[in-house]
Amino acid sequence: MIKILAYLLTIIYFLFFGLTLVVFHPIQWFSHNLFGYKAHKISVDWMQFFLMRSLNILGTRFSFNNPHKIATGRPVIIVSNHQSMYDIPPLIWYLRKHHVKFVSKKELGKGIPSISYNLRHGGSVLIDRKDAKQALKAIEDFAKRIVENNWAAVIFPEGTRSRDGNPKPFKTNGLLTMFKHAPNAIILPVTVNNSWKTLKYGKFPMGLGAHIKFTVHKPLELSDFEDKTLLINDIEATIKTAII
Repeated sequence: MIKILAYLLTIIYFLFFGLTLVVFHPIQWFSHNLFGYKAHKISVDWMQFFLMRSLNILGTRFSFNNPHKIATGRPVIIVSNHQSMYDIPPLIWYLRKHHVKFVSKKELGKGIPSISYNLRHGGSVLIDRKDAKQALKAIEDFAKRIVENNWAAVIFPEGTRSRDGNPKPFKTNGLLTMFKHAPNAIILPVTVNNSWKTLKYGKFPMGLGAHIKFTVHKPLELSDFEDKTLLINDIEATIKTAII
């Protein structure tokens, strides 16, 4: 019975999800081309809000636990586990004052209304995961842009999402590159729980009633740590210990 209901609600969800992307695509275009970065960012932030409200149709709830006062006007590197695409809107929305950007695979840079436009024009970086040299150079340039603008970069070191909530080993090259070229950044470890449950049946139907929880751990000053590999190991342990 629950799965039958999931089919119905998933159809309604997809309608609202698609409508949100279609409506915000021209809004982004006009904001970016007529008013510049700040207006574009506001449009992207509010798109995340409506994407989250679309997920409420499925009974999805969000909790974002951030007890820390994180300085603005500083570059931030957000390191998080990754369970589904639905990790992304809350990170952008709840941390919007930090201007959140992403490292994304190049395939997402075309063909998806609103999302592809934002990835190409909003300050994120697109990498070719089959070309390690290109990817690291792109991440290097991205790190420098984060420092220049005092933005926040989200890194999912697992490289791909976990389909069942069990974390994958962290890959270190991208993080080490970010650390090298953003030496004054604040490191912000984040643990995501239950996002994978939105896709527990696959892409259709979607799972109902997921309570997606975000835990923001203690911010770290990158410059305080000489051994960056050891730092990554500690961050990985912190994030994974909070996965339930």
